[in-house]
Amino acid sequence: MTKPIVAILGRPNVGKSTLFNRLAGGRIAIVEDTPGVTRDRLYRDAEWGGKLFTIVDTGGLDFTDKEDPFGERVRAQAQIAIEEADVLLFIVDGKSGITPQDEIIADLLRKTQKPVILVVNKVEQFKNNLDFYEFYQLGLGEPIPISAAHGMNTGDLLDLLVQQFKEIPEEDEEPDIIKIAVVGRPNVGKSSLVNAILGQERVIVSNIPGTTRDAIDSPFIKDEQRYLLIDTAGMRRKGNIEEDTERYSVIRALRAIDRSDVVLIVLDALEGVSEQDKRIAGYVHEAGKGAIIVVNKWDLVQKDDKTMKQFEDEIRKQLAFMPYATTIFVSALTKQRVMKIFDLVNFVAEQQCLRVSTSVLNEVISEAVQLTPAPTYKGKRLKILYATQAGIKPPHFILFVNEPTLLHFSYLRYLENKLRENFGFAGVTIRITTRKREG
Repeated sequence: MTKPIVAILGRPNVGKSTLFNRLAGGRIAIVEDTPGVTRDRLYRDAEWGGKLFTIVDTGGLDFTDKEDPFGERVRAQAQIAIEEADVLLFIVDGKSGITPQDEIIADLLRKTQKPVILVVNKVEQFKNNLDFYEFYQLGLGEPIPISAAHGMNTGDLLDLLVQQFKEIPEEDEEPDIIKIAVVGRPNVGKSSLVNAILGQERVIVSNIPGTTRDAIDSPFIKDEQRYLLIDTAGMRRKGNIEEDTERYSVIRALRAIDRSDVVLIVLDALEGVSEQDKRIAGYVHEAGKGAIIVVNKWDLVQKDDKTMKQFEDEIRKQLAFMPYATTIFVSALTKQRVMKIFDLVNFVAEQQCLRVSTSVLNEVISEAVQLTPAPTYKGKRLKILYATQAGIKPPHFILFVNEPTLLHFSYLRYLENKLRENFGFAGVTIRITTRKREG
């Protein structure tokens, strides 16, 4: 199941980031950040009313470019957010009233088939206040008044927001298809890699335009295995949309990652690991997807017999939160090692679905505890009474313990490493949760 994506849109200085921070840190439960993952305040996973979703702060839409009064480039970037998101929160300023820029954005939003919630921010008086009713003129339905700075009425906004999720169609699950997402920041060679993969195959079934997501889905068969390649670069997209603003391109990556089984994280061999690469890799990690780091443009690197090892060491250092990810060095241009990606994809997909019998799992955990007992805290030691595997994709294990607060992160990492030593799980996130049980 994919998480709905909620994009916050609006002109500058209407309080989008304030609302984002309020939603991401207020009354809703936030999925905890993983230690070592580089995160700015661009997107957050959140939960309200039992519904899990992703909030994206798209930044201010400014259509006042003097050379281009209609802001064609800004409009194109906004269009990406509109296309990729499931629900749109359009934020306006209740103090300043309707502006020409609000009208331009509203005009864009009226043309979409997506649910749009008109949010009037900076409202101080909620009773008998008719000021915000002028925003009915935007033609986007009833405006919802809030004060993001003080958290006023944001609960009602969230209630209305999650009601929109029921309209989002679920994707049909086809268990025999391996879904591969190709993600990475602009200009790392995603389209070239996808074209190299598909161009060498003569068994492509069809190219299916995404329904509301405007991604390119390419189903094909190789060696009797069915695949679905999800290209986030938007190849064959109409027009030449500039994506120098990372806020918009990352929405497309979030969508594709959630839909996938295995993710190809494409890096530029000439530039190394950037902060944006870390952000995207961090989301792959947190989403629990299989991960393969594809270092593209390897043909352009001057190298000796140590270059590949040095580059891989640097990747491990920069992406320290996902040491399990497998790495391959390719050239989409020359096709070097491109088709070897499939061996890794098949292997990682298999690892995602590994199941460990309860008896063998408990033997491994028991042996790990005997080798290195859990440290004590205030004279009390963690006792692991029982372990079981709760699920796959990603592999999820539950430890029944005497006191969950005694399980330190470092000891959790130790147990995870023991599971990997014994069972593999290469290229895959392992999730371990604890439950209290007396014993």
